[in-house]
Amino acid sequence: MNVMSRALSFVVVSCALLLPALVSASALPEFRDIVQKNSPAVVKIVVQHSAARNSQGQPDPEQMPEYLRRFFEFRGGPPTPQDQMALGSGFIVSSDGYIVTNNHVVEGADSVLVRLSDRREFDAEVIGTDPRSDLALLRVDAKDLPSLTLADGDDLEVGEWVLAIGSPFGLDYSVAAGIVSAKGRSLPTENNENYVPFIQTDVAINPGNSGGPLFNMDGEVVGVNSQIFTRSGGSIGLSFAIPVSVVRNVVDQLKAGGRVTRGWLGVTIQDVDKNLAESFGLDRPRGALVVQVAQDGPAEKAGLQAGDVITSFGGEDIPASADLPHIVGLVAPDTVVPVVVVRDKQQKTLKVKVGGLEADDSFSLGGGQGGAGQGGRLGMVVETAPSEILERLGINGGVVVREVLPDSVAASAGVLPGDVITLVGSSPIKSAEAYTAAVDQLKGGSSVPLRLIRRGSPLFIGLKLKD
Repeated sequence: MNVMSRALSFVVVSCALLLPALVSASALPEFRDIVQKNSPAVVKIVVQHSAARNSQGQPDPEQMPEYLRRFFEFRGGPPTPQDQMALGSGFIVSSDGYIVTNNHVVEGADSVLVRLSDRREFDAEVIGTDPRSDLALLRVDAKDLPSLTLADGDDLEVGEWVLAIGSPFGLDYSVAAGIVSAKGRSLPTENNENYVPFIQTDVAINPGNSGGPLFNMDGEVVGVNSQIFTRSGGSIGLSFAIPVSVVRNVVDQLKAGGRVTRGWLGVTIQDVDKNLAESFGLDRPRGALVVQVAQDGPAEKAGLQAGDVITSFGGEDIPASADLPHIVGLVAPDTVVPVVVVRDKQQKTLKVKVGGLEADDSFSLGGGQGGAGQGGRLGMVVETAPSEILERLGINGGVVVREVLPDSVAASAGVLPGDVITLVGSSPIKSAEAYTAAVDQLKGGSSVPLRLIRRGSPLFIGLKLKD
């Protein structure tokens, strides 16, 4: 092979090796247009409090890398606890000055300052807040501002590229990209409320990003960055954003009246496991099991009962109990919706007029925990619940479990001494005699739901009887 042939061969091989890299690079998303078009509508929020508080937006110099500490020292340093300042992000949703951010960014603020990318600053008025969704609506006195477009719906798919713009650790207008890791994540609050089906991403979100927008590749806002899971104070690739359906609902209500009212059903629910699914006649674990119905609430008025398994609400399937609060919360109060339940192993459709849950109301639509139990042939010693227990629990009958025998059906199911049993299968339990009669009627090898109260909280468990 002559020199020219060898050179030509080298060029052909080199091009062949480069081609996959070029194809791969061309398939990667391009973020520049989204950033250039939308950055002017993303704002930095500086909040002042009358007393120092631990804010997610405030950088802690002790936890910063050395180069970041030097950066802040060069710029005069971040706000200190003595300054009583907190930082966050937000974005403009209308040209007349409405701005969306997180509730926890402005909660308890004495003053809120909004800083635009062109370095203009405005004092902001807090129009309204919604702690349940962690959203707040601000307004500044300005016109013809750049604004962002909210996506029409929650059409994101897992694996789709997304982009965040915000001010992590006070570093203005930082951009981070990643993919959607999961949808519909339930992160109950400290009050066990669960009204937000969070978007989980691996975008690098850090303190100070709170309240900033999450974009799809069309440059539309699909979420508001709200929470991170971290052991170090920085991003580890577990970030959570409030989906645009919740954002749009809350913003519209805050703009119209300064407060939020969401749908309320008036039930306590729990998940359905394999044993419970079998005992209720379901083909697989699904739905939300009603553990307790609030007195005079929408559910009770519609005829829902403890022991019903809600499998559909307003035409939307309920794969798990955590999905029900997300759907109910977005329904306007006084709306009548069909609710499909499984009762006594039969499907039944009820019409429910959804109630309203104001921002300050304490009603909950929470999830219970799983458990188990039964007696006699089930391996439990029970006695009729004393009147003082019934009064304290607000019930009119039941039996208290005094002992659970080892290796029994009750022990396998997780029944504990002190549990108060109120329902065996579909039989109400008012006394020890009623309990014995109900257990005697159970068929060997069957699966039976048991309703009990443990530490003041009602729950259902599924029992698998021996043949």
